[in-house]
Amino acid sequence: MHQTKPDKAILALADGTVVHGHAIGHRGTTGGELCFNTSMTGYQEIFTDPSYHGQLMMMTYPHIGNYGVSSRDDEARKVMISGLIVRAFSHHYSNPMADGDLESYLQRNRIVGITGIDTRKLVRHIREKGVLNAVISSETDNADELVEKAKEWPSMVGLELASKVTRNEPQTFKPADFEDLFPQISQSADPVVPVEPVDAFTGEPQFPGSGATPAGSSDAGHDVVRDAGQSAGQQAAGQQPSDQQQLLKIAALDYGIKQNIINSFLKRGCKLRVFPAQADFDTIMEWQPDAFFFSNGPGDPNPMDYALETVTKAKETGKPMFGICLGHQLMAMSEGMEVMKMFVGHRGANQPVKNLRRGRVEITTQNHGFAVDPDTVTDEIAEITHRNLNDGTLEGLNFKRFNGFSVQYHPEASPGPHDSSYLFDEFVDRIRKHKEENK
Repeated sequence: MHQTKPDKAILALADGTVVHGHAIGHRGTTGGELCFNTSMTGYQEIFTDPSYHGQLMMMTYPHIGNYGVSSRDDEARKVMISGLIVRAFSHHYSNPMADGDLESYLQRNRIVGITGIDTRKLVRHIREKGVLNAVISSETDNADELVEKAKEWPSMVGLELASKVTRNEPQTFKPADFEDLFPQISQSADPVVPVEPVDAFTGEPQFPGSGATPAGSSDAGHDVVRDAGQSAGQQAAGQQPSDQQQLLKIAALDYGIKQNIINSFLKRGCKLRVFPAQADFDTIMEWQPDAFFFSNGPGDPNPMDYALETVTKAKETGKPMFGICLGHQLMAMSEGMEVMKMFVGHRGANQPVKNLRRGRVEITTQNHGFAVDPDTVTDEIAEITHRNLNDGTLEGLNFKRFNGFSVQYHPEASPGPHDSSYLFDEFVDRIRKHKEENK
């Protein structure tokens, strides 16, 4: 069988390193901050994570593309990475649930990539030199020109990117939306039950009694989560829900929110209204939320004055607040802490984090190149609740001057382990407690 000779491609780093390989995806030239991810699976979720906007993604696991792509695995409406670097790209896949192959997926999304690269050697180079900008090209073989282009590529430091990936208008999600989209898994992992106190040793929620499971919601009248012992007929008969069964309303600020974060709240019976990054706070408050969530996202948080203003106003309401990744950094900055650029960053689904309150280690999914400087945290402002066991990086905070907590990593995973999914339960518990205390 005759095989077409693959097109050549070049990867050029800002420090002058040049690597040759073969083109995959769209033919063209692209650039960005070169980072690597150590996850063994979940490449599609990684490619569509808005936190990677403007970055070149190098996968350390050698075989990429061997299980194809599926629309249900997208974390955003489009691919967010600016380019892809792999060791061994698979043009063919074996997966009965896949919608198609990765090569066609990259071409449709106009993502330039390169394969045949010694990714192990290149990762070691980055670990030694620190994060570098780079350029991939499959349309020129002028290496010197590409190195210069990499040197001129904008640094991630000082780059505000959340406004590039946020939605244009608010959007509301209800538990029924999750059940409609994923009926086969809506009652599987992380079951939706009312959150009781968390076990002090294991960190897992305690669930005495039967509890409640979501059965959809209605914008007319009460938003209800049906009790396990309550039939649809009883609801239709007009029985009023208890306070425990009222849908919790969470206002989420979209700085690049992942779909599985939305799903994680819906599975817990919450109603979510997702607002654009620069939404007016008065508009947010018109919805009368019970709590605020600040999402993950790309870029440097330091130039995001508009987001800090929103965080500050949310704090003044006294309502519970939860932040993940970029949202964590913004909440810390609102209390005077500083956020620094990391030498390499954390990107993968195998990062060990210790919960300092419970002495428990969690294997976590991470994706960040900035981190809160622990030297700027004081006992009066916040308690450090989580630490990275690889390098000691600050991974979690519980704030003392307002009702909020945050983590640097991704408890929603996707891809990755679910060790930290209890954090969503803790947030729901805080919201219920706050509502009970402020009746």
